[in-house]
Amino acid sequence: MKVPLLDLTAQYNGLAEPLKAAVMEVIAEQRFILGPTVERFEAEVAEFLGVEHAIGCASGTDALLLSFRALDIGPVSEVVTSPFTFFATAGAIHNVGARPVFADIDPRTFNLDVAAADAAVTDRTRAVVPVHLFGQMAPMAEFRALADQRGVGLVEDAAQSIGARQTLPDGRTITTGTLGNACGLSFFPSKNLGGFGDGGLITTNDADLAERLYRLRVHGGRQMYHHQEVGYNSRLDALQAAVLSVKLPHLESWSEARRRNAAFYDAALGSISAIVTPFVAPGNESIYNQYTIRVLDGRRDELQEALRQKGIGSGVYYPVPLHLQECFEYLGYKAGAFPESEKACREVLSLPIFPELKREQLEMAVEGISDFFSGR
Repeated sequence: MKVPLLDLTAQYNGLAEPLKAAVMEVIAEQRFILGPTVERFEAEVAEFLGVEHAIGCASGTDALLLSFRALDIGPVSEVVTSPFTFFATAGAIHNVGARPVFADIDPRTFNLDVAAADAAVTDRTRAVVPVHLFGQMAPMAEFRALADQRGVGLVEDAAQSIGARQTLPDGRTITTGTLGNACGLSFFPSKNLGGFGDGGLITTNDADLAERLYRLRVHGGRQMYHHQEVGYNSRLDALQAAVLSVKLPHLESWSEARRRNAAFYDAALGSISAIVTPFVAPGNESIYNQYTIRVLDGRRDELQEALRQKGIGSGVYYPVPLHLQECFEYLGYKAGAFPESEKACREVLSLPIFPELKREQLEMAVEGISDFFSGR
């Protein structure tokens, strides 16, 4: 038996018939771009997350880019975010003409550190973008307060965390997309809620911002051949919306299965001194898009290779921080600028966590790790 990092066929096999029926219904209707299927899914997501507006678009990357455009972020603007995340976060900032400004992470959660972000804000800053990395929300009450105090926008990158929850200091429980001016989601197939291709969505509680987002995703105009501004071609396909509508009712149970798998790993790996298991901040409920350990003894790559030889999948998210990527050399950052992010890149290793993992597979992964550190 092998232990893949991700097995999408296992999820598909459990939903094959309703997925096929949903796809065939769209094909029969021949309405592939936007339309009632997309509108229904947008309403379902808005209700699931408890937000006012949900605007489908072509990808999670576009969800961020459109959010920035809707907030009038462009040339001479700066946007503060994390250097320890997927490239799209900073790429979207760059692609609206703004300047990515990085701030270091909290080493326990891997999320953007509030104090570091605050220190990076200047009079040119237009927004702060906390990334809810690996399925755990950043401290949103603190980021909302930061944004309000500094007079900047707050855009959540929730590409990895749809449905994650957080209890605020006032006792309210929120989910992703609740406190930001806008929030970007991704439906890339490997996400907890994944489509059959690319897809994304923006949530907001601001009606005016939502109206502009509806325009921007269709070349800048809601009425055909009438354009209030220059926008984009970034529409969620009806086929993807149909697939996602079938999957959405199962998301909570899938997230719970991921948490059970994480608890198994926590208990089984906690005694290995060279490993730090994931830290979930008090009040947070992670959806574990990734289960990411730290390997402290400098042998992360050796461990990954040993697991590979045993047929056990793993992944490094992410090997190079964004401030040291070649394309961002123009920003002027050097090695050592963000030590916690750079250290995380050297130490992190993500283990299989998908909901359909069998107990035997979890045990195999744990045994492979234990054998490596015991010298067996």
